[in-house]
Amino acid sequence: MMPLWLGIVLAGGLTLVAGLLAVLWRDLRRAERLSRRLAIVRHANVPAAPDPGSILPAPLRVITTIGEWIAGSGALSARTVEELRQTLRIAGFRGSHGLGLFVGTKLLLISGLPLAAVGIPWLLGFDLPYRGAIMAAAAVVGLVLPDRVVGHLRKRYLRSLEAGMPDALDMLVICGQAGLGMEASIERVGEEIRHAHAAVAEELTRTAHEMQVNADTRTALINLGLRTGLESARRLAAVLIQSMQYGTPLNQALRTLSAEQRQEMLANFEAKAGRLPVLLTLPMIVFILPCVFLIVAGPAMVDVYRTMSK
Repeated sequence: MMPLWLGIVLAGGLTLVAGLLAVLWRDLRRAERLSRRLAIVRHANVPAAPDPGSILPAPLRVITTIGEWIAGSGALSARTVEELRQTLRIAGFRGSHGLGLFVGTKLLLISGLPLAAVGIPWLLGFDLPYRGAIMAAAAVVGLVLPDRVVGHLRKRYLRSLEAGMPDALDMLVICGQAGLGMEASIERVGEEIRHAHAAVAEELTRTAHEMQVNADTRTALINLGLRTGLESARRLAAVLIQSMQYGTPLNQALRTLSAEQRQEMLANFEAKAGRLPVLLTLPMIVFILPCVFLIVAGPAMVDVYRTMSK
């Protein structure tokens, strides 16, 4: 059974965390009511439409507030914070609360999983051996799990972006041949390709909006490569900048770039297909060869058993 002092510590810790969450929730509700009243007064008694990306449920707002406070307290360096923001943007967390939600979730898992790993068996009446090792393992899982999830989302987004880039280049060529300018072509391709490749559409639409707002078109094109970190996006930005500065033929450059990217995709598929025999070796040894041995040697073993049993 769990020692009495450990149960008292767990109960006190859970009570303290619940109290802090209740206080934060009350403050958030109060700030939300004040913001709504100010918006109504500012817009002549017409409530402003909230940003869908900024609306979070109450528990997530509490976690986000804790994470934003930790990120702004100086516990994380400025470089680490910027790298986290960039990774979260690529993973799909493009709202203003992505960093706070990530940091708060990691802190909650680091502190909550060890307590849950020890407290739940104690409440159910189980005797849990090696409590210290289990709590340390649960803390490690809570530390690593958010990074793994964000990394998986980032890789999936980049794969979808890379898969749709050649089609986007072909559509840019078509728009250029139709007489559209660079900015209009990027915006039109972002609208038309949305149903087939949502990731490419999002990046191109954002680039078109930056080109409309920013007077320096080069900055918006460079941001396309920096924002994604993808080599194909950087090459597209470089081709567009080169065509804009030196007047080189844009359609021919885009055709060449599209052909190169399709060739690279085909080479990657061939490399994956070449690894299949090596990957199939272990399943063949584990699942197929025992069946073959059983079929080949099974009758002989039955005959030997019958002969020895006589």
